[in-house]
Amino acid sequence: MGLLKDSDKKTVTELFSKNLEGDVNLMLFYDSPARCELCTQTRDLVKEVASLSTKIKVAEYDINSAQKEAKFLGIDKTPAIVIGGKKLYNVVYYGIPAGYEFSSLLEDIIDASRGATRLSQITKERLKEVKTPVEIKVFVTPTCPYCPKAVRIAHQFAMENNMIKGHMIEATEFMELAQRYSVMGVPKIVINDDLSFEGAYPEDAFLEYVLQAAKK
Repeated sequence: MGLLKDSDKKTVTELFSKNLEGDVNLMLFYDSPARCELCTQTRDLVKEVASLSTKIKVAEYDINSAQKEAKFLGIDKTPAIVIGGKKLYNVVYYGIPAGYEFSSLLEDIIDASRGATRLSQITKERLKEVKTPVEIKVFVTPTCPYCPKAVRIAHQFAMENNMIKGHMIEATEFMELAQRYSVMGVPKIVINDDLSFEGAYPEDAFLEYVLQAAKK
C-alpha cells in the first residue's frame, strides 16, 4: 500500500503534467532502519512521487557506502533528499517531507524542473550580493501550516545563489539538533549558526537576515 491516496496521486500527476519542463533528480541518502527510523518511509515516498512523472529520476545512496557522494554534497544525517534539475542545488530535506511539507517538495521539484524560482525580481537581484557561504536551517514539523513558506523561501534563495544552502530539518526526527538550537516553536530559522528567528517571515524580511549574515 502506497503512502499517497489515489486522489492525491491524481492531483500530483496533473500538477506535474502541467508544470514540469526539464528532468529532476532526487538524490536520497538513507541508513539502516536500526539507525534511521523513517528512512524506509522516506524512500517509499520519494519513489512514489517519482512514479508520477517520467521527468523525475531517483538516485539512492547508502550513506555508509556512499561517503564520497555524501561528503561532496555535505550530507551528514539521514534521511536526506537533495534536489537537482538543470543544475545541482544546495537544497536538502533532512527528514521526511510529510504533512504540510509535502507541498514544499512538490513546489521545489517544479522550480528545479523549470530552472527558475518564483521569487520577486528585486529579491533575485539582491541575492547576487551574497558572495560568502550562508547556511539556512529551517526547523519544521509536519503539522505546522506556516513552515512550508519558510522552507520554500530558504530553498529558493539556495536555488538562486549557490553560495547559499537551504536545509529543511524535521525537528521531531532530529531532536538533539533541535535542542541544540533551542527550537521551541516552528518554523525556527537559523542562519550560519549565528542569526535566528521564528515564524514565516515575508520574503523581503527573510532576505535581510540572509544579507546580514553574508556580511559577517
